[in-house]
Amino acid sequence: MEGASFGAGRAGGAVDPVDFLKQPQTILRATAWIFSIVVFGSIVNECYVNTDSQNPELLCIFNENESACSYGIAVGIIAFFGCIFFFVVDLYFQQISSVKDRKRAVLLDLGFSGFLSFLWFVAFCFLANQWQQTTMSKGVLQGADAARAAITFSFFSIIVWVALAVKALQRYRLGTDMSLFATDQFATDPNAAYPGYPTGSGIESTETYQSPPFTETLDTNPKGYQAPAY
Repeated sequence: MEGASFGAGRAGGAVDPVDFLKQPQTILRATAWIFSIVVFGSIVNECYVNTDSQNPELLCIFNENESACSYGIAVGIIAFFGCIFFFVVDLYFQQISSVKDRKRAVLLDLGFSGFLSFLWFVAFCFLANQWQQTTMSKGVLQGADAARAAITFSFFSIIVWVALAVKALQRYRLGTDMSLFATDQFATDPNAAYPGYPTGSGIESTETYQSPPFTETLDTNPKGYQAPAY
C-alpha cells in the first residue's frame, strides 16, 4: 500500500469491513482458525477409542500414545486463540497512532506465525509417525477418518501459517511513512512557508519605483550671482 505505515493507512482512519474481510491476511487468518478447529475437534471427539472390547478405557488412536493426542490438541487450541487475538489486532491496527506500537504488533505477528508454523510441522510429523505405527483394530478403524483428517489439516496448517509469516514480513519491510503521523502544524504543501515564521500578505506589489516627493529641479545659476569672467 503506497504511503502506508506497516501495511495500514493513516492512523485513526475508518475501517471498511468489506475491504477488511477481503484482505489476504484476513482470509489466511480465518482459514488457519478453521483448520485448528478441525484438528483439535477431530482428536477430542473421535481419536479416543476402545482398542479392546474387554477394556472400557479410552486410549489415543495414535499408537495408544497419549502424548500424540495431547500435543495435537494443545497446538490446535493455541492456534485457535492466537487467530482470534491477531484478528482483533488486525481489526484495530489502523487505530494505533504510535509507529513503535505498530512495529511491535507486526513483529509479534511475525514471531507468532513462525512459531506456529514450527509447532504444526512437529505436530504433522509426530501424528503421521504414530499413525504409521498404529495397529489396526475394530476400534481404531472407527476413528481412522478423524485421525487422517487431523494429520491432513496439520499439514495444511503449516502452509497457512508460513503464508501468514510471509505477510507479516512484507508488512514489516514496508516500513513507516512518517508523513501519516505529522501534526497539523506542519504544512502539507512542500512549497508553502513554514507557519512558525510570519510572512507578508503574499501579494507582490506591481507599482513601479517613484521619484522622491521633491520633484523641483535645482537652478544651477542662482539669481543675483554671476560667474566671474577670466
